[in-house]
Amino acid sequence: MPASFLGEVFGTMVLILFGNGVVANVLLTQSKGNGGGWIVITTGWAFAVMAGVFTASALGSPGADLNPAVTIAVMLRGGYDVGTAVMHIVAQFIGAFIGATLVWLTYLSHWEVTKDPGLKLACFSTGPAINNPVNNIITEVIGTFALVFIIFAIFSADGATGGSPASGLGPYLVAALVWGIGLSLGGPTGYAINPARDLGPRIAHFVLPIAGKGDSNWGYSWVPVVGPIIGGSIAALLANALGM
Repeated sequence: MPASFLGEVFGTMVLILFGNGVVANVLLTQSKGNGGGWIVITTGWAFAVMAGVFTASALGSPGADLNPAVTIAVMLRGGYDVGTAVMHIVAQFIGAFIGATLVWLTYLSHWEVTKDPGLKLACFSTGPAINNPVNNIITEVIGTFALVFIIFAIFSADGATGGSPASGLGPYLVAALVWGIGLSLGGPTGYAINPARDLGPRIAHFVLPIAGKGDSNWGYSWVPVVGPIIGGSIAALLANALGM
């Protein structure tokens, strides 16, 4: 098994463990972080990205995609062949499912005392503040475009970093980028910007014996898959056209 497969599994696992973990900490009843708010959630997700990227890199996936939208964008730019891209995407979904399961276990005492099933689902997957599929797709396209296009800018040979980020700085820059996306663009849909981040934990929500859970909102589940893929692909094509 290629090392990059394990890197993507464990990196995405860590991403979801920390990312969905901070959501659970803020939303679940009697959690120490209950009521912490949006700033706490977006900050926790930034740290989740940083930790996931370091983990993936250490375990053999130096690109540390952790996101099918990023993987597809890199493939469109010639960075991967189709087989490698598919392998990474499968690994990301596996890692996301495992990470979500670990969050469930971490907060095992809190699911039953949290009465709102919507709050429980939010600890696994995203949902819109206002349910409008067209507008929700637009939001996810824009958010993921920003993510992927700016990642390409950060690592551009002609970028402000002088060729590439200083050794070890890349994970911090991408984490700061995700923090900014959450603060600025996350309000309408919860900024999935990553199909694996949303669908993998949504599947975990569906299959795990979570006390008092409701449905997994499958009617919305296609939005945080399709929107990020479109946004990341547009970013890749534009980056190619601009010679980034």
